[in-house]
Amino acid sequence: MKAKRIVAALAALAMVFALAACTNSTKDTYTVGVCQLVQHDALDAATEGFQAALTDKLGDKVTFDVQNASGDSNACATIVNNFVSKNVDLIMANATPALQAAASATNSIPVLGTSITEYGVALEIENFNGTVGGNVSGTSDLAPLTEQAQMILDLFPEAKNVALLYCSAEPNSQYQVDVVKATLEANGVAADYYAFSDANDIAAVCTSACDNNDVIYVPTDNTAASSTGIIDGICRPAGVPVIAGEEGICEGCGVATLSISYYDLGYATGLMAARILADGEDISKMPVEYAPNFTKKYNVEICEELGITVPEEYVAIGE
Repeated sequence: MKAKRIVAALAALAMVFALAACTNSTKDTYTVGVCQLVQHDALDAATEGFQAALTDKLGDKVTFDVQNASGDSNACATIVNNFVSKNVDLIMANATPALQAAASATNSIPVLGTSITEYGVALEIENFNGTVGGNVSGTSDLAPLTEQAQMILDLFPEAKNVALLYCSAEPNSQYQVDVVKATLEANGVAADYYAFSDANDIAAVCTSACDNNDVIYVPTDNTAASSTGIIDGICRPAGVPVIAGEEGICEGCGVATLSISYYDLGYATGLMAARILADGEDISKMPVEYAPNFTKKYNVEICEELGITVPEEYVAIGE
């Protein structure tokens, strides 16, 4: 009987240890690393939305390590490698260089991008079908580029020459201006590239664009977004209107845009993260998500100064 009691006790003890092991295997907290390329309104809003969504879903179970690369792609690599060494539970990469760095740094930690225009271009995926696969997915800020080009045609029907002002170091910017150029030229409007390599070149390139064109188009471009004061300081005195790829750039130097809410885009990315972390959803099977709504907006101050009247369906930025 004594032996039976010992066996029973050992069995009970084994069950306790097994239960404890099961309990300990349940993830109680999550650490999420956020790598943001540069500080500007659009990317800031995306990060805020991302954090809000995860906090709404997971409460105090999630902590964030938010790092800003100050526009330096090499700094993105340093940041995400640090996240990998800390074995964070998920990496959110805000903007294309951050996504590229994260995708190169790990093939096991889930990586969600946001504020990415085109994942196929960013990650050099041929015949991209909407799902990256592996450990990468996210959200795209791609607005209908042909509709942005149509805005130029509608607002400035007399324009003959349009400058495409963008950073040559950002592949997604090249993709955008290529589409806009094709649309404009199909409608009989000449469109020429005015590429700058970094913020130091913007003033000279922008001045040349103003001297030779009726309108300037600036895509969703992180370097341009960080330098709207320079662009506005050249274009507005020259009387050359800027059509922008997103609201933050438009607010700084543009007259109109067809844009999305970056806060909502970041929030959608946060919901994806919650499904991965809390629900165990397989990121390799998660297609890239796109903004559902786009709004035509205009900059009241610059439009008034340049004497531009926009149609009634446009919404003033800030309203």
